[in-house]
Amino acid sequence: MAHYLFNLVSSDAAPRPVLREQATGFLRVRMWGVGADEPHRNALAAGDLVLIYLGAPERKFIGRAVLASAVHDWTSSQARAYPDDSVGGVLLAEFEEWDPPVPMSTVLSQIDPAENARADFETGIVRITANEYETAVAVATGRPTLTG
Repeated sequence: MAHYLFNLVSSDAAPRPVLREQATGFLRVRMWGVGADEPHRNALAAGDLVLIYLGAPERKFIGRAVLASAVHDWTSSQARAYPDDSVGGVLLAEFEEWDPPVPMSTVLSQIDPAENARADFETGIVRITANEYETAVAVATGRPTLTG
């Protein structure tokens, strides 16, 4: 089992609420599009854990999910259900939406700086450590985080 961050960023023209609505639409159909050029595309597997992240300018986690599949081209029925133009991606076995969203700055303040965690990413899929994943979940659920 691996841990990933799914990074969704806005085009400069899109109003901020649109980004959250777009991500929520993907989660509600339990599908997440993955581009052909995404790093880690071929490594994604059923059972992997992901954090759903709205990148700059939001920089907030809005939930977590468990992958139900590896990356594949959408079937015709999946393509009709997916609310975007992606031709393939992963299916989600389950997801948990966080309301209110969790600011990345709050999560980063709980992570040892030696882990080199950061807030901005160049790609849509980022491999993260188990500790980074668990810290974000702990902050979201109000559980104390372990340090050291």
